[in-house]
Amino acid sequence: MQTDMQHNIGQLFMVGFDALEPNDHIIGLIRERRIGGVILFRRNVHTPAQVSVLCQKLQEINAEVSDEPLLIALDQEGGMVMRIEQGVTPIPAAMAFQAAGSVEECRQVNFINGDEMRQIGINMMLAPVLDVNNNRLNPIIGVRAYGEDADTVVRYGMAALRGQQDAGVIVTAKHFPGHGDTAVDSHYAMALVPHDLERLRAVELVPFRAAIEGGVDAIMTAHVAFPAIEPDPSVPATLSKAVLTGLLREEMGYEGVIISDCLEMGAIADGVGVAAGAVATLQAGVDIVLISHREDQQRAALAAVSAAVAQGTIGAQRIDDALARVQRLKQARAVSGWRERAATPSGLMTPESIALSKKVQKAALRVQGEFRPLDPALPVSLITVEVRSRSEVDEVANGRNNEARSSMLPALQKAGYDVREYAMSADALDAEVAEAIAFAAGAPQIVVQTYNAMLVEGQRRLLAAMPSSKLWVVAGRLPYDLDLAPQAQGRLAAFGCRPAALEPVVERLIGAA
Repeated sequence: MQTDMQHNIGQLFMVGFDALEPNDHIIGLIRERRIGGVILFRRNVHTPAQVSVLCQKLQEINAEVSDEPLLIALDQEGGMVMRIEQGVTPIPAAMAFQAAGSVEECRQVNFINGDEMRQIGINMMLAPVLDVNNNRLNPIIGVRAYGEDADTVVRYGMAALRGQQDAGVIVTAKHFPGHGDTAVDSHYAMALVPHDLERLRAVELVPFRAAIEGGVDAIMTAHVAFPAIEPDPSVPATLSKAVLTGLLREEMGYEGVIISDCLEMGAIADGVGVAAGAVATLQAGVDIVLISHREDQQRAALAAVSAAVAQGTIGAQRIDDALARVQRLKQARAVSGWRERAATPSGLMTPESIALSKKVQKAALRVQGEFRPLDPALPVSLITVEVRSRSEVDEVANGRNNEARSSMLPALQKAGYDVREYAMSADALDAEVAEAIAFAAGAPQIVVQTYNAMLVEGQRRLLAAMPSSKLWVVAGRLPYDLDLAPQAQGRLAAFGCRPAALEPVVERLIGAA
């Protein structure tokens, strides 16, 4: 195949690698295949200054072989999904904004988010999430969504979109046509949304239609089956021409870039496979193929697409059309002006941005039912359910840094409380549940910080075993966990469990707010 076509194909791929600086993996793909984009995760992050240097080095390596600058992207949604956490302004989870109640502050905080990332060298935000979280059993979206109905998602999601746009970064709406009404995590298996087209147009598609009207730069696909649109239930939206070309391009009139969600997720990798998925998603209408982790999978996918083009399975015009969209995307200020970016970010975590973040997070705190604060004269037994297994969403446990734990222990101790803690995994294994129950036995005050307890049988058993007269429950992610302990002395939700979200929770627990 002609070298130019090989390089054009490379421009349609965004890949990840595992290092704090450019390694042989990413350097090879840039130089040999002219990869068009790089995605970063916590594995690539130590400090903002280090990420800034990393982004600059990647662009410089790329500039040696290509006139097209790199897209450098990451999921910086807020809440638990913050790939860069230390050294930047804490961004509340999406659902916290509607609880706080200010659309304008949602725009302002998202401007800060986009502006800080642009300063660091990130030019493409894989956010905002525009899914409607209308299924409480959804294990993957939840508080990542701006609301539980289309109108709320449009109001707050579009405010977030505008804020990031104003910051000059590329904005990506996800996950089209909607991942909200699912009960399966597509990182592990394929979900299905069974609704008819009329319902989809009235709910799931509404925020994406608003995003298109608002000039969104890119839209990310969902590894979810929509039988009302794609008749083959084994074909997720990411691989469906009916969804991406028929619905998104032709019916909804979208002309921007379509990027796939990561093809290494189980819904694709365990189905057609990553390499075949790359071919199929380009045939369906995707412009950027996202493969986040393994070099062997990335190279196999590049080879498969090259072979498909050589054989005519993918037409040269399809490659040309996708390339033209990617090149237009790269005209964005944050991409094309990479050489003018300051070497050291200087506008991060300003007093004003921190104050606004704290204001929103405090306003978002939900107190459900009757509440009484903890008694400072009595000891507290704290049971903390924490994330220990890394996923694409819950990445904290695998960061390069010594990340702060998602625990209220330090703050409660600083407030002068006599606290002892039992920490357990979010999986809530039988042995852990038994140990936690024994740990709390006889305690005069018990605080349980859950993590999606309504989805985990072991956490539900733990709550059921606690005496309501001595129990306080803090929902560490899904606020719906509070319904599991209706008689508790206090039930609090902050839509997250990172330190910034827990700060107002502790203030309320100790009666300081």
